[in-house]
Amino acid sequence: MAVKKISSMQEFDAAIGGDDKPVFVDFSAVWCGPCRMFAPVFDQFSEDFADKATCLSVDIDECRDIAMRFGISAVPTTLIFKNGQVADSMLGASDMATLSFKLDKLA
Repeated sequence: MAVKKISSMQEFDAAIGGDDKPVFVDFSAVWCGPCRMFAPVFDQFSEDFADKATCLSVDIDECRDIAMRFGISAVPTTLIFKNGQVADSMLGASDMATLSFKLDKLA
């Protein structure tokens, strides 16, 4: 399953609270170089672990309200939700091994 792009607070709230799987949310921006480097890694993670995690993408310029709600001040930032609550976070571009490790910690 591909990364789902979030476009509203209502959609975001439904996505993070409606699943018992961990939800990885990539906060990014189109003008961000590290975000563009991380996007293919996050896409691959989303496909490889579709049965274990849900992956969402939030553009901080399009969804400022969501970014402000979670105090996102640098991108890329990945928040990991479990049962609707932030369970972990990562600042900066990450790799597949780190994403997999974070997922295993929440299993």
